[in-house]
Amino acid sequence: MQEDVRIGGTLVWYYTICAREAWLMAHQITPDEDDEQIVIGRVLHEMRQARGSKEVEIGASKVDLLRTERGVLVVTEVKKSARAAPSARMQMLYYLKELKERGIEAVGELVFTEDRSKETVVLTPEDETRIDTLVRELRDVLNEPVPPAPKRIRFCRNCAYMEYCWA
Repeated sequence: MQEDVRIGGTLVWYYTICAREAWLMAHQITPDEDDEQIVIGRVLHEMRQARGSKEVEIGASKVDLLRTERGVLVVTEVKKSARAAPSARMQMLYYLKELKERGIEAVGELVFTEDRSKETVVLTPEDETRIDTLVRELRDVLNEPVPPAPKRIRFCRNCAYMEYCWA
């Protein structure tokens, strides 16, 4: 992998959950497409598109929805559940930083469908530093010739890459 690899919000999300999963994804190693979580994600995506919601590209990222509310640009990311909320926050902060670097101020909104909850995310200077550090670490991992060793975490049970780690 090269230094100029295009990092997007989805890779940030995966990396904050599992570095190995991010490495596999970045190296185009396909997960189990019949995995229940992959199927659910695909259905949620198709349902949003059927209602007229279209993803918007920002650099190497695709956000679920952009809208203006009371004169403020709102970036919305839809997740199935809040189980990985810290990772979803980092993904959103990455989107907000990408927009800010392009001269666009915005706030984020995380929508957790299963929990029927929402969370507002605002980018702070401290968050910008955290994102810069995370992206440097992610680049280092992606540039390794082999993926990081597998580590059992609570997300392994529902991971579409489980066979790559524990078969």
